[in-house]
Amino acid sequence: KKCWGHNLLKLIHDLFSTNKESAAQQDNKLLEKNRSLVMLLATLVVSITYAAGLDPPGGLWPDDRDGHKGGDPVLLATHPTRYKVFFYSNSVAFVTSLVVIVMVQSTLLLQHHILHAAMILDLFGLITAYAAGSGRDFTTSIYVVALAGVVLVYVVIHIVFFTLEDNMDQVHQRDADKLDKRRDMLLLLAILAATLTYQAGLTPPGGFWSADDKFGHRAGFPVFLDNYPRRYSAFFYCNAASFMASVTLIVLLVNPTLYKPGIRCYALYVCTVVSMFGLMGAYAAGSSRHLRTSIYVFTLVAAVFAFLTIQVVIFLMQNHRRGPTVNVSSGKVASDTGTEEKNLREYLMPIGVLAASVTYQTGLKPPGGLWQDNNNGHTAGNSILHDTDRGRYRAFFYSNSTSFMASIVVIVLLLPWKGLHLPLGRMYAAILLDMLGLLVAYAAGSTREWETSSLVIALVVPVLAYIAAYAAVFLFRNKCQCGKGRANEDSA
Repeated sequence: KKCWGHNLLKLIHDLFSTNKESAAQQDNKLLEKNRSLVMLLATLVVSITYAAGLDPPGGLWPDDRDGHKGGDPVLLATHPTRYKVFFYSNSVAFVTSLVVIVMVQSTLLLQHHILHAAMILDLFGLITAYAAGSGRDFTTSIYVVALAGVVLVYVVIHIVFFTLEDNMDQVHQRDADKLDKRRDMLLLLAILAATLTYQAGLTPPGGFWSADDKFGHRAGFPVFLDNYPRRYSAFFYCNAASFMASVTLIVLLVNPTLYKPGIRCYALYVCTVVSMFGLMGAYAAGSSRHLRTSIYVFTLVAAVFAFLTIQVVIFLMQNHRRGPTVNVSSGKVASDTGTEEKNLREYLMPIGVLAASVTYQTGLKPPGGLWQDNNNGHTAGNSILHDTDRGRYRAFFYSNSTSFMASIVVIVLLLPWKGLHLPLGRMYAAILLDMLGLLVAYAAGSTREWETSSLVIALVVPVLAYIAAYAAVFLFRNKCQCGKGRANEDSA
């Protein structure tokens, strides 16, 4: 009896010891997740605020004239209050992020969410800096800030009305890992949109006027605004909507109380889609100067969707012809399929993000630079390459636009929508189109000779030949080793 009691006490002790160890492991895992999240956000803010601080909105004076010093910010002279609001908000975000990066190893600060609070301050600094630097009047800045409020109010209302009867605690316990992975995906897309739109909003396509002139142009104002006011407004508000939606999304994703129900009711997915379509609208308006070209860009979206739809239909028809198959190990097959889809999604999403980031920036600021004045029949802010070598510019523009639009479409379709199970393998075709567009755009935009462009594209052949040769050597070596092994076995 004494032995039984001793064993029972030992069992209870071991049980609680295991639970404590498990709880400690869970705490460490959560701590590392929080550390990675804070580090990621701080790195984002440092990268964009550093660039914005060195290349401020409004541009720099090109030389010493009219009492200005060459290299000084134009906005400081024309709108001193607005520039100071931008500068100090941007600087606060930059310095705070640097401090957070240095102190992110502190367990105490992470456990008490002090660094999370600092990152929220960072994001509000970004919003203020963007509102001050992207506009030139108070009303426009208020509209920009109001966009963030609209997104936040929408998410809260969506969560409240669509999760009233859900038992959130039970669902979160069961799907915690799945929600965390979806949060990571949404956070990646939000960071992509915030990075691109912050820079594009502060330094819009077309550049800035470098001085006041007799035509009414004012130094520090966007050239795009004066030459194409409607197109600039479309670009400005699409870009601002994407930026505010992405920053608000990041703020919500930091708070588990908000992001878990927000993901379950797809409110945060809607914000992500709005952000992505805002990018598309800003690209279509800012990358070209003619309505017909913008229509062509949006037509590319429909073409990519149609292409993927055809691929999905072919896939479904092939499965229907094969008919249902019976497999005794269906559970294992389902598990393997789920793992394969997860790996494929993790492979395709970063590629789409990469292509979207590089093509958005080069589309708004094309190779060859922009005209700085309206002399000799040229329009300030227009692409120089468009006027000097139109065929090459079109090859670059349409290839770059195809890659960008295909990337955004793939990103949106890769989001795990409920009830929508697309064959991810068919996304390879869109990614292949994406990479091909990047290759052609690079070949057309990086040089001014067609022969050189052809050589750039032809580099694919030796690269593929090298890979094939390496694979052949590897297979031949394995075959020889297998032959030697069999010979040794026979001799033994």
